[in-house]
Amino acid sequence: MPYVEFTDTQKQRAAAVDLEAFLLSQGEKLLREGRESRLASDHSVTVRGNEWYDHATKEGGGPISFVQKFYGLSYPEAMSCLLNGEQGEIRAAPPKKKEKKEFILPPRNSTMRRVYAYLLQQRHISRSVLDAFVHAGLIYESRERPKGSDREYHNAVFVGKDVHGTARHAHKRSVNSAGPGLKLNIAGCDARYSFHFTGTSDRLYVFEAPVDLLSFLTLYQKGWQSHSYAALCGTSEHAMLRMLEQNPNIRNVLLCLDHDAAGIEANGRLAEILRDCGYRCVSVLQPEHKDWNEDLKAAYSLPALPAEEHPQLAVAPEVCQFIAEKCGELKPDSLGNLEKELPRLLQFFQNHIQQNQIGRATLYADEASALALAAYSRELRQLGQPADAVELGKQLCARVLPHQNHASFKSRHRELSAKTQAVLKQYAAPGIRSAEDKRKLAEAWLDLAVDFVKVTVKFQAEEQEKLQKQQEEQKLKPELAMTM
Repeated sequence: MPYVEFTDTQKQRAAAVDLEAFLLSQGEKLLREGRESRLASDHSVTVRGNEWYDHATKEGGGPISFVQKFYGLSYPEAMSCLLNGEQGEIRAAPPKKKEKKEFILPPRNSTMRRVYAYLLQQRHISRSVLDAFVHAGLIYESRERPKGSDREYHNAVFVGKDVHGTARHAHKRSVNSAGPGLKLNIAGCDARYSFHFTGTSDRLYVFEAPVDLLSFLTLYQKGWQSHSYAALCGTSEHAMLRMLEQNPNIRNVLLCLDHDAAGIEANGRLAEILRDCGYRCVSVLQPEHKDWNEDLKAAYSLPALPAEEHPQLAVAPEVCQFIAEKCGELKPDSLGNLEKELPRLLQFFQNHIQQNQIGRATLYADEASALALAAYSRELRQLGQPADAVELGKQLCARVLPHQNHASFKSRHRELSAKTQAVLKQYAAPGIRSAEDKRKLAEAWLDLAVDFVKVTVKFQAEEQEKLQKQQEEQKLKPELAMTM
């Protein structure tokens, strides 16, 4: 029988999802009780971190079982929901092979009263913008009753069609006012054809969700139909690349994902993919608040969720400037012994990593980064392009990209060692270097400095997050004491 296979990394990410944050993102209200939160829609259910427990049925578990039980979803659907729209691969167990599950649009309701009320009144979408998508058959209201359930569900369905007008993708968002809000891609849909609009200009705007796309158009309505737009219904690149493939006139891509850690990382990853595909006019357009619908709320003077900066980007400027200043304090003769000094620092780094003394390990990563940056600075001077400590810090910081900085601390030594050996080999190569050779060597030194500094940036970001969480828990204690 065919089955949907998820990678080990996907399974780990889904199992580690913070249920409180997930439920809040789905529109569920939570009641804080000590270190746990209770569902406002079902007081017998409590969540804490990535765990849940139903005190009425004496059942509990992790995020996957929660979504399966309370949303009535299959395992693949639950995984996709937790992974922000990502889907596994359809595989068939030999010898019998069956095709991917058939894509079927949810049944339509006879009216669109709930969808219009939800998008106009709760999301504040412009009626003219909404009408344009409804008349194109890209938005409708579904009416569903799962097997074995006596409850009826109404969802806003956002449809993605191919060039022939055939529906190939659908994303549904619950418009029910009670219970957890559901956001889910329909099983069997083709991720390349998610909710989109094709214009005639050379510009494509890319969003995470359909509501973000509609919110942006509401904010910037003038001439909107001349441009192209795609909602990824997650953060995967498939729909974006399909739009570019089918519209070779598009040369300018604007990444408009959420202003939070996940959106920032997705912007970086998608920008890399676009550059690898030959696109040079790629820019990031961030909302002022957490997402474009929050910006729309703010435009109506309503409470709006603030933007969330990526923890690594918050600490990177200070860390990189510290390294740049440390580089300027090195003694002139320190660069004359790079072949011995860098391996020595690497060994100390590895020793502390093995003893799980990450904080101490970062001290040696800082020294190695400063040495590599000093070597980079020397090459720049020889090329007639000197840079002061402020400029060096900025160049270092500009290359700290969070989506490239996920590797565990214990796995860093092998990569750092290999790159260090490669740069030292390039540095020790005999002969007179041309200007091009010097530029390549300078670039290699800068890359090495970045790889070392990323260790400290990741560590300090994680420590800062832990501290903030502790402070939040301390603030809650007096409030909880008053309610007892």
